[in-house]
Amino acid sequence: MAKAPAITPAQTASAEAVAAPARQIKLDDRNTVCSYANFCRVTGSPEEMIIDFGMNGQPVGGADRPIEVKQRVVMNFYTAKRLLHALHVSIQRHEEVFGQLETDVQKRIVQTEKKR
Repeated sequence: MAKAPAITPAQTASAEAVAAPARQIKLDDRNTVCSYANFCRVTGSPEEMIIDFGMNGQPVGGADRPIEVKQRVVMNFYTAKRLLHALHVSIQRHEEVFGQLETDVQKRIVQTEKKR
């Protein structure tokens, strides 16, 4: 009779993670400040990811003044990877309902005929 393959600790942990029920996380958002950004820049170090957010007043064409960074989020790469997954799932659901998002601004501009 053939021996069953050994189960590694990584496989056991993976199986437990799938079987574990999702836990509820309580949030206190009473002091949350909401802001809007149409620009982001991602930089980082070997230990952390740095994401700057700002408002680009001239998203089409060249900006004649610098984009002012209003918010900066610094996180470790584990949190950044979880954020990447959450954003991917959210955008995928949005596109399933509303259609593909075009990120190239030039492709979204509707050309109108010039009046004579």
